[in-house]
Amino acid sequence: MAARDASQYEEIIIEANDGSKTVDLRFGIVSMDYYEDLFSPTLTMKLMIINTGKTIPTKDGSFQSIYSGLPLRGGERVSIKIAGNSEINAGLDFSYPGSYFYVSKISNVIRTNLKEIFVLDLVSREAIANETSRVYKKFPKAKITDHVKTIVKENLKSDKAVIFDDTSNDYGFIGNMKKPFNLLVWLASKGIPAKNNATAGYFFYETQSGYNYRSIDSLIEKGKKLDKDKKIYKYIYSESQDISQRTDFDILSYKTEVVHDLLKELRLGKYASFFAQYNPLDGTFTRPQEGKFKLTDYTGKTTNLGDDPEVPKLLNATGLNLGDMPSRVLTGVLDIGTLEKDVNLQTQLDGSVGSNGILSQRQALFRYNSLFSQVVNMTIPLNTNLQVGDVIRCEFPKISVNSKEYDTSQSGLYMIKELCHNFTGAQSLTSLKLLRDTFGEFGN
Repeated sequence: MAARDASQYEEIIIEANDGSKTVDLRFGIVSMDYYEDLFSPTLTMKLMIINTGKTIPTKDGSFQSIYSGLPLRGGERVSIKIAGNSEINAGLDFSYPGSYFYVSKISNVIRTNLKEIFVLDLVSREAIANETSRVYKKFPKAKITDHVKTIVKENLKSDKAVIFDDTSNDYGFIGNMKKPFNLLVWLASKGIPAKNNATAGYFFYETQSGYNYRSIDSLIEKGKKLDKDKKIYKYIYSESQDISQRTDFDILSYKTEVVHDLLKELRLGKYASFFAQYNPLDGTFTRPQEGKFKLTDYTGKTTNLGDDPEVPKLLNATGLNLGDMPSRVLTGVLDIGTLEKDVNLQTQLDGSVGSNGILSQRQALFRYNSLFSQVVNMTIPLNTNLQVGDVIRCEFPKISVNSKEYDTSQSGLYMIKELCHNFTGAQSLTSLKLLRDTFGEFGN
């Protein structure tokens, strides 16, 4: 079988809220979409279902539909298992305790005498727990990864694995009655990788493997190592109509959504910014040499998906480029002595211990913004092994008559930001939103 062929549903069972009834939905599935997002701390699914029979028996011997007989009210547990449809696909399995999905929304309900149609939106159990939980306690200074694991276990009551990259900085904070997901995503911006010369910036997200607290640098380095070892997934775009040439690693369609939004990048301070902080201990502000950030200072020092980042130059008489002129000013107040009595001014500035490091915040700002320099939407044959955060290699053709070469500027390594596995009775596809920080084929 090919990766784009229809997949087999081994198990799709929905259970009533009181546990009294279960219904096998496999034969009513019109389409099913499974979603992961690098910016989302929960998995989601969407099922479109048509039911044409009398499904649920009643005590008087008659039958009811799924919508009325189960009944569908939200919160129902759904067990899902999809078999792999090719040699590369292992399938998806959410049929064991701790992995189940739950109904979060019922929509587009159409009912007639002969059939019913409805759409179910599903989420991980922790997404529901997040809405009924608040983090209120004080977290003393410790590794951020320890805080992440504590919140996942104690507040979300989750036994899912937490895959993490160690941080070099300690951090203390107060929960302030915030929801767990809000705090977990917020903590992602505070992490500084333990590896020397790594830049700040983490993501907190969920995949089929569990929860992830991963640094941007480590995700890129993992992808580059796989690429070097020839173990990376490589997808190639070809306009050939020869069916015999089709493979499971074709790019079926793609669209470059963004290639540098200059005004937005200037508003976000990607190339140069100034971070001014007030020190309430001695009444001073950040000095210019401490608060100024320039992208050019990191040339050759960061781990990129492509070549070194480029700073646009303006054709004007000043001779300055955009990396010399701060386009964003950020302000803040140092929290010296608020939670940690031993924090001094230097640790606050360099971020090595303090919770409000100027350097780490500037690095994280640059790291997040640079990843969106290029955004590509792409459709490929189903690959259930892919997860958001993974890096893949893409090869796009050079625009030239009868050219078989690929474009070395646009081709190269891309990180998966969003992923959707789409299943129908006719085919199985994977849609990807890919990110890239710089141009170039191999990276540095």
